[in-house]
Amino acid sequence: IEAGMSGSSAAPCRFAHYFAICGIDTETGLEPDELAALYQWLEADRQGRDPDTAATGENFEQSPLKRTFKSKVLARYPQNVEWNPFDQDAVNMLCMPKGLSFRTQADQRDPQFHSFIITREDGSRTYGFVHTFYEEVTSPQICSAMHTLYQMHNAESTPSSSSSSSSMDSLASSLDEADSPTSSSSSSRRAGGYDSSRDTLYVSKALCLITPMPFMHACRRFLSQLHRAVTADVAPPLPLESYVHNILYEVPLPAPGRSLKFHGVYEPIVCQRPGLGELQLADFPLAEAFTLLGAENLVQVFTCTLLEMQILLYSHDYQRLMTVAEGITTLLFPFQWQHVYVPILPASLLHFLDAPVPYLMGLQSKEGTDRSKLELPQEANLCFVDVDNHYIELPEDFPQFPNKTELIQELSEVLLSFGLSANTGAPPRTRTSPGSTPGSTPSTPGRERKTVALRQLEDDGRNGNLAVEELAVLELLQGNATLERLQALTKRTGVTVARVDALRAGVKAQGTEGQGGRTAAEEEELRNAKLNVQLREVFASRFTTMFADYEAFVIQSAPDLESWLTNREQMHNFDKASFLSDQPEPYLPFLSHFIETQMFATFVDNKIMSQWEEKEPLLRVFDARIDKARLYNVRAPSHRSSSYQRCSILKESAQAIEQRLMKIDHTAIHPHLLDMKIGQGKYAQGFFPKLQADVLNAGPTNNKWSHRTATAQRRKDRHRQQTEHLALDNDLKEKYMQEARSLGKNLRQPKLSDLSPAVIAQTNWKFVEGLLKECRMKTKRMLVEKMGREAVELGHGEANITGLEENTLIASLCDLLERIWSHGLQVKQGKSALWSHLLHYQAREEKLEQQQQAESPVSQVPERRKSDCFLAMPSLRVFLIQDMRHIQSMSEIKTDVGRARAWIRLSLEKKLLSQHLKQLLSRQALTKKLYKRYAFLRCEEEKEQFLFHLLSLNAVDYFCFTSVFTTIMIPYRVVIIPIKKLSNAMTTSNPWVCVSGELGDSGIMQIPKNVLEMTFDSAFRPHTHISALFKCQNLGKLTTVQLGHDNAGLLAKWLVDCVMVRNEITGHTYRFPCGRWLGKGVDDGSLERVLIGELVVPSGEEDSGRGCRTPPLQRSPSQTRRISITSLSGRGYKPTSAQIQEAIGESVNNIIKHFHKPEKERGSLTVLLCGENSLVAALEQFFHHGFKSARLFQKTVFVWDFVEKAVAYMESADQMGDLQETAEPLGMTCQSLCHYVNSINSTPRNIGKDGKFQLLVCLGARDRLLPQWLPLLVECPLILRMYEDTALLRDRSTVSTLIGVLETIHDFPITLEASLVKGIDL
Repeated sequence: IEAGMSGSSAAPCRFAHYFAICGIDTETGLEPDELAALYQWLEADRQGRDPDTAATGENFEQSPLKRTFKSKVLARYPQNVEWNPFDQDAVNMLCMPKGLSFRTQADQRDPQFHSFIITREDGSRTYGFVHTFYEEVTSPQICSAMHTLYQMHNAESTPSSSSSSSSMDSLASSLDEADSPTSSSSSSRRAGGYDSSRDTLYVSKALCLITPMPFMHACRRFLSQLHRAVTADVAPPLPLESYVHNILYEVPLPAPGRSLKFHGVYEPIVCQRPGLGELQLADFPLAEAFTLLGAENLVQVFTCTLLEMQILLYSHDYQRLMTVAEGITTLLFPFQWQHVYVPILPASLLHFLDAPVPYLMGLQSKEGTDRSKLELPQEANLCFVDVDNHYIELPEDFPQFPNKTELIQELSEVLLSFGLSANTGAPPRTRTSPGSTPGSTPSTPGRERKTVALRQLEDDGRNGNLAVEELAVLELLQGNATLERLQALTKRTGVTVARVDALRAGVKAQGTEGQGGRTAAEEEELRNAKLNVQLREVFASRFTTMFADYEAFVIQSAPDLESWLTNREQMHNFDKASFLSDQPEPYLPFLSHFIETQMFATFVDNKIMSQWEEKEPLLRVFDARIDKARLYNVRAPSHRSSSYQRCSILKESAQAIEQRLMKIDHTAIHPHLLDMKIGQGKYAQGFFPKLQADVLNAGPTNNKWSHRTATAQRRKDRHRQQTEHLALDNDLKEKYMQEARSLGKNLRQPKLSDLSPAVIAQTNWKFVEGLLKECRMKTKRMLVEKMGREAVELGHGEANITGLEENTLIASLCDLLERIWSHGLQVKQGKSALWSHLLHYQAREEKLEQQQQAESPVSQVPERRKSDCFLAMPSLRVFLIQDMRHIQSMSEIKTDVGRARAWIRLSLEKKLLSQHLKQLLSRQALTKKLYKRYAFLRCEEEKEQFLFHLLSLNAVDYFCFTSVFTTIMIPYRVVIIPIKKLSNAMTTSNPWVCVSGELGDSGIMQIPKNVLEMTFDSAFRPHTHISALFKCQNLGKLTTVQLGHDNAGLLAKWLVDCVMVRNEITGHTYRFPCGRWLGKGVDDGSLERVLIGELVVPSGEEDSGRGCRTPPLQRSPSQTRRISITSLSGRGYKPTSAQIQEAIGESVNNIIKHFHKPEKERGSLTVLLCGENSLVAALEQFFHHGFKSARLFQKTVFVWDFVEKAVAYMESADQMGDLQETAEPLGMTCQSLCHYVNSINSTPRNIGKDGKFQLLVCLGARDRLLPQWLPLLVECPLILRMYEDTALLRDRSTVSTLIGVLETIHDFPITLEASLVKGIDL
């Protein structure tokens, strides 16, 4: 017991936990791989064939040597380690992802090395390193079984029966061709196949080390030495058991910041581990990842990873998949990938590509199958990385990493300093139609590798003749052979080798001693380690500068851990808005997406939890770096600059590693003879023996190192007993912690084990729950984002935020919908699952429609509700297909993914997203045809909840379609509604309108006479109105309408109630109230007016959370007030002087608040200047107070008349010289007022007197002249005649207060909308 005990207790700091051997089980013989068979069954099911015929597993179309047979874990030592239980299924699957493979003497049989990773449920990882070689099959049963299979195969494959194989067969067959021999030998084999009388049969066997840390180089060297010992002519010095026992029990993990040397069979092996303040261990050669993809492509894939997209790596070589996956994830420091991570996806787990969650997976490519044959369930959000052909496909429109070009430049320099080039890799292809984005021309994924030696050659343009040798040169340069051979080759190809010295370090001259007595292999390793750490430092320093101030925005709100964990879902723990407002503009597109990711959320959570428990290691290193950076440069508040800061610690980081490897800190015990019986440990050459389990299953009892850990363990046990009475709380707490920690992680990891359909269903069920939860969180976040802002703004004006935050949230909603629609698809069509479903729906509906029209010509589509003001507008049909057609007609959008996104945005803006999707899913026959039983869209209850969450988004107003597609043509309908009560609503003149919005104006449009329409209201009273439809480029949110006529004919006077304008695509309707006459000699004699609009909410809107509606926009001065001020009746409402002063203060305040908002969230300034409660309205009231306007039997006098007279008086006084003695500035002001008034009067536009007054106020506010003009008007003697004594204008103190208030606007740049100042150039 003691032996077993001490062996296991030492394990947490043991270098390796298990040594395992996988291969063929001679007892059970040849078994077809069940998992492959299961996969065939799934495939067949997916394609709608009868699954049972495919499920036999014995697929005769394939030659037996190519089929997949079951491998087994033949042995493992020790049997079990308690804190890292042996996962037999996973190890077997990952050691031999394709099962056993057979070869004959005619085939290539080089040993292969690959690594794998097992991620457990809690996110912790174990690494495996595998050396696979071929061993002769000695069992006669197996040879004869294979012989028989071949005879059956040859009998079967007569031409008559060559049926087309299922996609799985081709998948399985070509799986093996990846390491298949040259074509000539395989063709000879296809003829002869395997004949037990003349051929020798070989089968694959794998040696595997399972370790807690990724010491890849060390394990690779240990395993290859072990294999060499078996094949060598001379037996190794000690039995193999000694070496395995040594690495399992006697080699410790190096301590942090230390190096370790231990002994393999032939040579010593060295490894080192970074110290606590350094970046964590990463032993996979990043240089290889960079050479495979090229710096540019690698940075793009890295960006996709940061934004948690789906990343699929594709290569024929498992080790490459592992190198790229591990490379990218180690660059994420200080963040960690939080989702599904399977760098090597076994053939039997291919259905995992269906997962509707972010993932990083590696798929083995098969020789001869190209990318187009690969059926991927969803591609809308996929980053596809073809490692072998050095090219990548990127999702549409994702943001670039900040300072990308400078980052790539810096990385290239690091690579060059090690003699590597960064320009491999084809330029990335975005998934758009060819040529639609500049710079993404799909180039041939040919071998675009460049090395120093090949540079001149490429510049020469002669590299056409070098397709094959080029690779050979590269491989030689990368150091597979000596320099002489390299030079011989270069002579042959006519290349001059530049900077060979720079490459000398990289060339392994096997066996020769390098500097300092190190072998070339050690040199290579040191060089790799130095390059690795430098490349990682470059990335790490990007994050240190980007997030240098992140702590300031972490919201610490909970008093203790428990309360934080319980309320975590409701807590807001990072102030995103403030953080973004503090960042340089070019970073925002990336950062606004990134701070929404799970990895960032987890990072912030770790930060908050670090107040109560030990800091997570990555966070500790990161925080220490930020503190250090602060110490060195006390950063000025100007840190918002987006200038690139290079990494300053490249040299130090490389030196640390070099010093550790130069001076070995610890040498492990040498392998030694074990307590074995004589005769044990002998074996036949070339065969890996069955090792003696009794000596390998328990560790040594007497070594001091294990003894030390055993005492530490006893100390721990004592401590544990003391704290036993706290255990209950702790257990609860631990449970809490676990739950809380796994909160955001819908599904951490697929289980690599028995995959019965039940397990698959269970996994999919988890996906469905995860999707629903994500939908709940996202819609809530979108609501809070809008509502939060709106609540703040209820007091005033504009309530729609646009801008980055909203765009990011909507983009992530589009992504979620794509993932939901691609979950459980039967057959994939097109890149966007949602759009292809919509197209199916459209085709069906249009067919039905045609049938219906053939039967009865009346269409039966639900009409939208009408209210009084909507009488004049023909109602828009709520019609899913109509929205699709709008988007199909937009030539700006080139791809299906783009169309789906545009459709989602349009539906959101129309508040119909939930309704449309409900309608789409109501065609159940269609859903059944397109989706498997387990798909999210076929889980009734979840689907209902999902639509309900989307319905909640109707509570806010989005302009996410109008504001994004700014260049499209949009049809607008304009309806001019005259006031009903007066009979002469008809006019003989020719009306025109000009509609303006935030993005521009429509230009003047004449409305043809013949568009008078009659409508009848509920009481059948006829109403006439003028309606016209016109098309122009998207105007954005509408702000003003100019309305006028040419004063022709007899009935040239026109009393207009309001103008309605509707965007025919989004259905947004705006009402522009008028309530005044247009005509000479009536009202103020105006032939044109500028009207200010408001968005109308259709009454009777479904009860869709209307209680929390957005506050209305400001509108044109309301009819009643307008009429009362210009006193058509003279008996209107008269505000008190206090109310007037308050109104002026309020209107000026609103203008100031407007300028204090971030630019993207400001509303329309026109509304604040000329709408209701605006500056013009308030000043109009001020001037009307005590104004003697209505005279008996005389025509009405307007404020403008007073201004005109005052100006006339000043001009005459000026000519008489009365003003000469006044101070000079006053004279200047006087001239400016006269100049402005005369310019307004001489404008060609027919604006009335009130319009002119409005114009004067706007220009005065813009040019900061209002406060100077007021005293001139007050001083004018005319005031006594035209105002009563009580008038505000005659009260000195009030006027001076008003001047003070108006001066506060001077700090802001007021720009006037074009529609206001048309025809006036001042």
